[in-house]
Amino acid sequence: MAHTNLTSARLDNAGQTCNAAKRFIVVDDLYEPFLEKFTAAVLASRVAPLSSLAAAERLEEQVDRAVLQGATLTTAGKREGASYAPGVLTGVTPANDAYHEELFGPVGVVFRVASEDEAVTLANDTPFGLGAYVFATDPEQAARVADRIEAGMVFVNGVMLDSPELPFGGIKSSGFGRELGRYGLEEFVNKKLIRTVH
Repeated sequence: MAHTNLTSARLDNAGQTCNAAKRFIVVDDLYEPFLEKFTAAVLASRVAPLSSLAAAERLEEQVDRAVLQGATLTTAGKREGASYAPGVLTGVTPANDAYHEELFGPVGVVFRVASEDEAVTLANDTPFGLGAYVFATDPEQAARVADRIEAGMVFVNGVMLDSPELPFGGIKSSGFGRELGRYGLEEFVNKKLIRTVH
């Protein structure tokens, strides 16, 4: 189930939404089955062209550089104009530029980790912090991991769950403050304190 949800989260709007899942961090015992199913689902997907030719060229440059720096790309094809074929990158290390960049397009980066602690460390080792998704069968583990993730929004066992009544926003280079929901409304309110001493 997770691979289906996460494929949708990666490919929403051809992977160009700010809160689309971009990095997939998977523990050892789940890595191979997840990678196989996720890659098959990504490669079988059809996506619209990117927002512009420049966006497709930028993504192509990022992915090509990632491969030159040691990553492995599994893809459904080549870029044609603004259309970029869905793909999956593996073998991305901290020495690879793609480790520190956002890929705005239909390419997911899958990481393998040995433990929960390593997963959280990797998840937080980014300049970005808009949103994250945690999938786990143990509710206590899911809550624990979600609490440790450095992001403005964390969704557990579901994707694309933002809604007008919920606050939306990030931390780090993903911004500050919130839009939507009560917290979003308060961003537009100039609060005034009046304190009277009697």
